[in-house]
Amino acid sequence: MTRLTRAVAATVLASSLALTAGVATAAAPDAPAPGASAAVAQSARPAVLPAPTGPHAVGSTVLPLVDRSRTDPWVPTADGRALMVTLHYPAARSGGGPAPYATREEARLLAEQLGPGVSGDALARTRTHSRTDVRPAPGHRPLVLLSPGFSVSRWTLTALAEDLASRGYVVASVDHAYESFGISLPGGRTLTCVACEALDEGGVHGSVVTSTRAADMRYVLDRLVGPRSVWRYADVIDARRIGMAGHSIGGASAATAMAADRRIDAGINMDGAFWEELPAEGLRGRPFMMLGTHDEMHLPGGIDTSWDRTWSALDGWKRWITLAGSDHFSFSDGPVISRHFGLPEPELPADRAVALTRTYVSAFFDRHLRGLPRPVLNGPTAAHPEAHFQNP
Repeated sequence: MTRLTRAVAATVLASSLALTAGVATAAAPDAPAPGASAAVAQSARPAVLPAPTGPHAVGSTVLPLVDRSRTDPWVPTADGRALMVTLHYPAARSGGGPAPYATREEARLLAEQLGPGVSGDALARTRTHSRTDVRPAPGHRPLVLLSPGFSVSRWTLTALAEDLASRGYVVASVDHAYESFGISLPGGRTLTCVACEALDEGGVHGSVVTSTRAADMRYVLDRLVGPRSVWRYADVIDARRIGMAGHSIGGASAATAMAADRRIDAGINMDGAFWEELPAEGLRGRPFMMLGTHDEMHLPGGIDTSWDRTWSALDGWKRWITLAGSDHFSFSDGPVISRHFGLPEPELPADRAVALTRTYVSAFFDRHLRGLPRPVLNGPTAAHPEAHFQNP
């Protein structure tokens, strides 16, 4: 992926971590490093995601969808545009088995990119905190859509999805066909990252990804709310309160999706470059938050100039928050995966990265989908010294 800039390449969790992991392991090729046996034993065990912080138990179900009204931009001969959706939601406290993190094939394909020290089997067995196909708890819930970074799958946002569900949201995490190292479909078929090759070869702009994902989200909304819903418990979703967040190019897609679909009331971009200009009318007054790294990439006047341009075009409530010590993957399950398998980690510890991401994402949606006061969004606080509020 040598031709991709960080704006897209940094969405590829595997490539960056594999490179640094390879450098670390190459230092002593002839003899095991001190503690190597313990590290091997650790990596063979499943990781455990941080527990959700809300009052609700969490349910989970997977919905395969195919939009046959569209041609897939990466594989035009495909039978429509395939999407895999995992729903997390507040659950009744009974029944169901533990929800899986990923399929073995999905995890194997990502593990291959992470390096020889990462077990795909152990990655697939990462322990979640949700139960499969349990009945939702009573209530009428806001809906949050989640879109992952380029080349990684929806399950890399599970820690955030489970936490939002525990706080009372229905969360739809979406995998986009041919944009991940591996997406398992019903029947055992696996889609690989054809889009990665297309972007590597050049001539394809990142806006193809964001505009396609915006159309994906429109279709997901069509199939979750209203008379065409495919989920048996869809009546728990409040179609008047819908938000979207995403990591990296998934975050950029949140802005594109909001511009294209008025049903999306609020959006968050977690550390992704914007590939499309907002329309002249902006987002028509709807709130948007940019949550990113506190470095030369996403500070005002930084390398990624798309944040400055988009900030000026946002015409509603807005925040630009950067987290000291974070890296590009701090806003996903990346820190948990890196810590467990002994991959290089940023200054911000894994549990703190997860906690901060959960705090600011949930506060944003609480304020704009529920109308709840969330002072943590007003400015710096002593409890969250890593968060810096930018106002270019």
